[in-house]
Amino acid sequence: MDPPPPPSAPRRPPRRRSVKPTNYDESRLDALLHDQLGGPLPSRKRNKTLEERQRETETEAMIALSLGFPIDALLDSELAAGVAAPSSAEQNDYIVVRNHILARWRANVRSFLSKSQIRETVSSDYDHLISRAYDFLSERGYINFGVSPAIQAQFHEEHDKGSVVVVGAGLAGLAAARQLLGFGFKVLVLEGRDRPGGRVYTMKMGKKGNFAAVDLGGSVITGIHANPLGVLARQLGVPLHKIRDRCPLFWPDGRDVDEKLDLEVDFVFNKLLDKATQLREVLGEFASGISLGSAIERLWKLYGVARSGEERELLDWHLANLEYANAGCLTELSLAYWDQDDPYEMGGDHCFLAGGNWRLISALCEDVPILYGKTVTRIEYGEGGVEVVAAGGQVFQADMVLCTVPLGVLKSENIQFHPELPSRKLEAIKRLGFGLLNKVVMVFPYAFWSEELDTFGCLNKDRRKRGEFFLFYSYHTVSGGPVLIALVAGEAALTFESTDPVILLHRVLGILRGIYGPRGIQVPDPIQTVCTRWGSDPLCHGSYSHVRVGSSGSDYDILAENVGGRLFFAGEATTREYPATMHGAFLSGLREASCILHASRSRTNGSADPKKCLQKNLRFCSDILLDLFKEPDLAFGNFSFVFDTITMEDPKAMGLMRVTFGTTRNEACGNCISEEESEEQRQLTDSQFQALHLYAILSREQALHIQLVSGDDKGRLMFLCKKFGLKLMGCKSTCALGSSLITSISSARRGRNRRHRPMHYKVRF
Repeated sequence: MDPPPPPSAPRRPPRRRSVKPTNYDESRLDALLHDQLGGPLPSRKRNKTLEERQRETETEAMIALSLGFPIDALLDSELAAGVAAPSSAEQNDYIVVRNHILARWRANVRSFLSKSQIRETVSSDYDHLISRAYDFLSERGYINFGVSPAIQAQFHEEHDKGSVVVVGAGLAGLAAARQLLGFGFKVLVLEGRDRPGGRVYTMKMGKKGNFAAVDLGGSVITGIHANPLGVLARQLGVPLHKIRDRCPLFWPDGRDVDEKLDLEVDFVFNKLLDKATQLREVLGEFASGISLGSAIERLWKLYGVARSGEERELLDWHLANLEYANAGCLTELSLAYWDQDDPYEMGGDHCFLAGGNWRLISALCEDVPILYGKTVTRIEYGEGGVEVVAAGGQVFQADMVLCTVPLGVLKSENIQFHPELPSRKLEAIKRLGFGLLNKVVMVFPYAFWSEELDTFGCLNKDRRKRGEFFLFYSYHTVSGGPVLIALVAGEAALTFESTDPVILLHRVLGILRGIYGPRGIQVPDPIQTVCTRWGSDPLCHGSYSHVRVGSSGSDYDILAENVGGRLFFAGEATTREYPATMHGAFLSGLREASCILHASRSRTNGSADPKKCLQKNLRFCSDILLDLFKEPDLAFGNFSFVFDTITMEDPKAMGLMRVTFGTTRNEACGNCISEEESEEQRQLTDSQFQALHLYAILSREQALHIQLVSGDDKGRLMFLCKKFGLKLMGCKSTCALGSSLITSISSARRGRNRRHRPMHYKVRF
């Protein structure tokens, strides 16, 4: 059997080779996997040979892997849900059943997959595992999601689970609203604009009767394999156009950039990024305070590369492209963490949706109650429920609220929260970056450029303007008309906001005429133009998030944390794995719908048997804890530590400390042990939870201070009590207070252990 193909690296727009036009079918992934593993997936029958069953299991495992599931282990969320006992034969059986369910639904995403259908293809001996796997996958949005009528027909007719107000009708809000309706919640979406979609906005442009559909905001589906937006497109039967790789570059005077020089500078650019990666490893914790831009600048001077004027202009084009990918100036991006999401990139081609992304938005809005023109100004939350106040004083009451506004709105503090958000969330909001990308959209009478091109670029002599109209996208294949879009990134995107649109249009046309005029091609005046102003939009204040200097990937996790089981958050800035992407926003909505379901269920069942529920959650949380401390990031004496960071050197990174005592509790820690932990010791009987391991939540900086204390462990214990006021806790209290941190550390470790891909570009907004 041939090995499966390696995962596709993130697509880089400047890779230039001739590719014929193609409309992309997202289901090609399944066909590819089946071919690699020995032919199409046969139906599961009793009389299949052992070889056929093995091939089928391998195929299903590869499909599950593409969706983010490990081949031979459970997700932390599966462990927490108690789907199977860890490190057991049952776990292996569960994984096989889980993968089979995922593959069955992926084979036909237009249909609703029921438990009875799974039972037709899996032995009745595994009924209990079918129920566990099916419920887990369904409630967390891995199967039976989207806009298919067959799925909507299964929605609960009775909305008796509770009520939820969703703030924002973007991809995150709409994804969550549909899921919650399917779960049986009463849902109301409040949207400040007079349209849905948020930063995903398709505008009709051109002449009446011959309009072109143009995406002014989110436009590119970045990586089609396992992408939920590809699933929506399949459900709607909408074709996807693969963005072809050929992207010629031009000098400011219109000359073609020499292909040899282009390849040489492209190589230099990637080498500089590789050296920047090595530099941050050498700098360790100091890298968190340095920008990617300053590191590249110093490395460029140190190695003396790209010294000529033409080489420098070409390198600047690549740097502008990098700023576009991150919606931020390189001087703001964190050297330590700017690419922390690289291990999670979706594989496959990048695509445009024929007719624009409004087709996804429109389908997601169907039968979802939305009130437009309702700008939320205040959110109050507490034990009794929530109150959401819109401009003008209108108040909406519900059991829970999901806030999906962009990070820029949270930074602006246009929404007042009462009580105030936790300090760790407020600090994360301040630390994360929220950048800017703008566009000049032009509809022409005809396509004067080569229709074989989807992208082409132009260099700029002025370094400060390197991001101004550096890249052009051609939408003629998907928009229904001859449309060109010029992108503006980096520092140029900031000055763009305050420049007269007429001046901007003249600059763009000057560039186009400088390229095509010498070739004998006349560039006509456009029929209609639009200049975006996302930074000036009060309902977003920017385009998408990035990891700024002083921030890290853990800040995305902090933003995703709910407050008191009443106030929830979703959006691209709340997903550590897929920030700054449309699919990241969509997936965050599915995630929070599941969190709201479980929060509601916990309140409903809270009085039934809380001890039983607590012990069950404790057992699986403890398994994760024990696994983390098998390889601590720092250890001395009886102390060991694990931290939530990729480089393990950030002094502000939060982590867990474990102190090991043996069978008799050390008297020195008497004042450090919390009352909850003391009660826990009396309740737990398993030997691994007796007075053997006690925990505390702290930063790496605090851990290093403890390490420097001279003397024995007793002295260190006294120090951490008096200096930091830390309380040692048992497993139950630690899981209750730090479940999100525990999950985050475990996820970061998995990402750190994955093979790092060599490509550095992420085509986005």
